[in-house]
Amino acid sequence: GSSKAASLHWTGERAVSVLLLGLLPAAYLCPGPAVDYSLAAALTLHGHWGLGQVITDYVHGDVPVKVANVGLYVLSALTFAGLCHFNYQDVGICKAVAMLWSL
Repeated sequence: GSSKAASLHWTGERAVSVLLLGLLPAAYLCPGPAVDYSLAAALTLHGHWGLGQVITDYVHGDVPVKVANVGLYVLSALTFAGLCHFNYQDVGICKAVAMLWSL
């Protein structure tokens, strides 16, 4: 039931965190579209789950929680779409970070 779903969610959160730890050196050592899009997905999911916990902890009442969750889904969708657009139309996440570091 619900405890199994919570356990799977917790496991998924840990898996995404470990994936991000692996993607960071990969972004430096072998930048490219696969790493860029993987970072876009993993960063968006990581941020979505993190902000979801903020909503769970600090937003109370049925209507405010529903509004906050809709806002979170819209924000997450726009974030992922923006990162994918940046990867496709511009230099990509890996190259952009490398360019920032070179300043």
